[in-house]
Formats: sequence, C-alpha cells, structure tokens
Amino acid sequence: MVTHIFPSFVVGGAQARFVALANRFGPAFRHRIVSLDGNLSCRERLRGDLDASFVALPAAKNAMLANALRFHFLLRKWQTDVLVTCNWGAIEFTLANRLPVARHLHVVDGFGPEERDSQLPRRVLVRRLALARTTVVVPSRTLLRIATDIWKLDRRRVLYVPNGVDLARFDVAASGPGRGNGIPVIGTVAALRPEKNLSRLLHAFAQIADLHPARLVIVGDGPERPALTQLAATLGVGERVTFTGHREDTPALYAGFDVFALSSDTEQMPLSVLEAMASGLPVAATDVGDVRSMVSEQNRPLVAGKDAPALADALVALLRDPARRVSLGAANRAKARSDFDQAAMFDAWRALWTGTVAAR
Repeated sequence: MVTHIFPSFVVGGAQARFVALANRFGPAFRHRIVSLDGNLSCRERLRGDLDASFVALPAAKNAMLANALRFHFLLRKWQTDVLVTCNWGAIEFTLANRLPVARHLHVVDGFGPEERDSQLPRRVLVRRLALARTTVVVPSRTLLRIATDIWKLDRRRVLYVPNGVDLARFDVAASGPGRGNGIPVIGTVAALRPEKNLSRLLHAFAQIADLHPARLVIVGDGPERPALTQLAATLGVGERVTFTGHREDTPALYAGFDVFALSSDTEQMPLSVLEAMASGLPVAATDVGDVRSMVSEQNRPLVAGKDAPALADALVALLRDPARRVSLGAANRAKARSDFDQAAMFDAWRALWTGTVAAR
C-alpha cells in the first residue's frame, strides 16, 4: 500500500504525474490518496480498475504539532508500506512520520506565491528538521540546489528525477498540420491561477497586437478566468484571445499553435513546456525554474525576464521569423526525445515505490 498525501488532489502538475504513474503500473500497487483540502477532482483521470481509495482529510489551521500527532496515529492505523508526501502543504505528515511508521518519500515540485521570490526562514527550518532523514525527490536542478544549499539536506538523500512526457501522444502535434497557415497562433496551457501570471501574457500580447496579426489561445481553467477575460477586453484584444477552458485533447491544441508561451512567476519543471517541446514548438517564456535548461540551446535566448516587455520581445522575434519557429521547434522536439521520455521517469518511480533504489 502506497499512501499519497496531497495538499489538494486537483488537476495540477504533481497530480498529473501521479496519475500517469498509477495508470502505467496498474494493479502492481495499491493506493490511498489523501487530499488535505477535501478536493478529489483529479480522481476521474485514474484508471477504473485501480485498487485505490480516497480520503478527504481537512487539517486544522495553525495547529501543526496537533495535526502531526493526529496524522501519526492515522499512519499507524492505516499500516501503509510507503508514505509519499507532496510539497509544503503536506509537511505535517512528514512530521507525523518523524518517528517512522512507514518508508517515506517527500516530493517537492515547487512553491506557492508566498515563496515565489525567496524562501521563508520558518519554513526552511521546519523542512530542515522534518526532512533530515527522509528521501526527498525533486524534478528540477533548481530544487536540488535549494534542498541542499538552503535547506541543508544531505545530498545523498536528495534525488533528481526529471518529469517526462508521452512523446508518442504528441506526434500529431509535432507534425503541425495547421501550423504556418494563416494568422500565427500563440498558445499556452495553464491553470488560471495567480502564480501563472497570465495577465503578463495578455499585456505582452496587447503590446504586439497592433504590429502583428496574431491570435492568442489560453487553454485551462481556474479562479482567475473572469478577471483575465475582463483584462483582455480592457486591453482591446478580447476579440483576438480565445479562452478554451479545461481541455483533455491538448495534443490537438498544440498542433494548432505556432508559438508556445509561458508567463509564470514561479515554476520548476513545467509539464506544459515539455509537452510544447514534444509537439515541436518554439517556446517564449519567463526565466523560472529549469525552463532555460529544459529548452534547446538555440531556444534559450527567448527565455526572458519576468516582465511583459521582455516576453513581448521574445514573442515578436518568433512571429517575425517563421523559419526560426520551425528550426527551434525541431530542436526542442529533439531535446524532448533525448532527455524527457516518460519511460525513464516510470523506471525511476517504480524503483522508488518498491524500495529497490534509495537515496545515495
């Protein structure tokens, strides 16, 4: 039995990776999925034949030690073999296992808006204490440096396991049947949350709209959608911006993009960038997390600063040069194929869940 603790089991990067792993391994593992905010909406993506149970387990606010004690007794009651906790929102479960009840993996995928620019000292201290004897798994080299240099965790206990994508799923997108025909399309795929800063992308698009006959497609949903729709109208680009809402057929949408844009304030190893690369797209992005090292060397000049003018400049450079878009897209796809095939990710996580590999 593997018990997975999520701050929320909404559709997101960490949850999507777990779903891909669980669906791939099928009946080889039993799962207990715990959502600490009670949201279990991502469960619909899991295979119907999995041995999986779901627990909505609200935690009391501002009661870290009391929650940790309660969770410790729950872990003993559950008799789980492996405990997998995810991000700061599950830190109380890491404390609950400080007196070990189960073999423990802690996954760090990134940070919320409150730690966008720097680490909070109190959280650094708690992580240092809570994770000192835990195997910590990170998908980005930026997080690897933070865990070892700032949290002062033992390098032998921190494992770098990059995310991967199903390259075959994006073959149709890589062929780009609609690409290069007519008005170029700038696209992005993101949850519409504040840290994704899609208002930055809208401002950048508004800056270039009068110069280039492009369209912008924003794929995803979330609490920011009404405000973003209103901002597009206020900026005078509402008729050239399409909000698709949540979509499952993302390969078909990537196939219709000419440029992929990322405007986030904080990321580590965004799956959307990997998918765009697998789809043969050039990427214009803010310089966050591992994005600069993820894309091909040729694409790196278009990983810009965290402001709308810099992102606008990167977009203009791609819109003006169709041949460059094609060459960068091909280079990104080659990089995805060489470095980010999901088969390697599956092998690493199977070993972690079964305990056949440990921190070095």
